[in-house]
Amino acid sequence: MMPFDPTLFTISAIVCWLIGMTLFLFQDKLTVIKISAHGFFLAGVVVLTVLAVMLWQELGRAPMRTLGETRLWYALFLPLTGYATYIRWNYKWIIYYSGVMAIVFLGVNLAYPDNYDRALMPALQSVWFVPHVIVYIFAYAILAVSALAAIKGLYVNYFQKSRDWSPQLADNLVYLGLGFLTLGLLFGALWGKEAWGHYWTWDPKETWAFLTWIGYLAYVHFRHHQPKKVVVAMWVLALAFVVLLICWFGVNYLPSAANSVHTYS
Repeated sequence: MMPFDPTLFTISAIVCWLIGMTLFLFQDKLTVIKISAHGFFLAGVVVLTVLAVMLWQELGRAPMRTLGETRLWYALFLPLTGYATYIRWNYKWIIYYSGVMAIVFLGVNLAYPDNYDRALMPALQSVWFVPHVIVYIFAYAILAVSALAAIKGLYVNYFQKSRDWSPQLADNLVYLGLGFLTLGLLFGALWGKEAWGHYWTWDPKETWAFLTWIGYLAYVHFRHHQPKKVVVAMWVLALAFVVLLICWFGVNYLPSAANSVHTYS
């Protein structure tokens, strides 16, 4: 049994985000409300960071082995990405989206808590394990925000007929997310060589990771060569995120996943 209660930290982070998002609705009224909104939202990130660090120390390994553990990191990086995006481009809706999605992921963890195990199978005992998972989860968090930007663009086009919307936010997020996705693929190849003797084996997880990378690369190329076809580009971006979700969650339910070397739990 752990000397601390992960549930308490999880609920505390959720409460901080809920208070922060509520205060963001009224931040224009008083300076103290604005400061409090930023403070509570960041406090949720800090609380979850402390939980991740404490789990790491208690387990003696990086808490990145199970889906529940990766949801914890996703719930940490998504609000951080949303907050940074808000500070950079002043899109307030990003705050609400990232906060709500983080709460959803933590809610799943509360409903289906992990049985934390100190053991780490030999394939995961690699120097590439942590950087590979970290850059991928960070990429997923960034690309999730880009997917929402694409959905908003499609909504504006089909229902508002507004010409004020710009795909710049989606473009910038995809450029950044694709960079981390590329690092994830490279780290994974180096990890595979060390663990199984091959850089690439077309394992189901590897195949879908490659398809995810191709999807976002296709978006970048399409935006470069067809800059005026914004609506088509937003559909490409939305579909690329569907492929990403299949890579992250869906592959585990495919029949071929039973023989995958990337099944760790």
